[in-house]
Amino acid sequence: MGKRKSRAKPPPKKRMDKLDTVFSCPFCNHGTSVECRIDMKNLIGEASCRICQESFSTNVTALTEAIDIYSEWIDECERVNNQEDEDA
Repeated sequence: MGKRKSRAKPPPKKRMDKLDTVFSCPFCNHGTSVECRIDMKNLIGEASCRICQESFSTNVTALTEAIDIYSEWIDECERVNNQEDEDA
């Protein structure tokens, strides 16, 4: 009698790297001074700089991460800067 074939083990799952929660400020360029907080109870996300006290708030969903809030802040800054350039 022959030996039964064993099943091959599945490959190990890859670990996801954690995303950043502190960023550099677009106004004062101070590294790691912007901190993002997410309030899931009120569905509000806020990014604020500890150095120059600038802040940005936006609506969040269950899938929103800190990097999403920071990217929306950067996009909004670029949009405002582009509007000022077009008006001048």
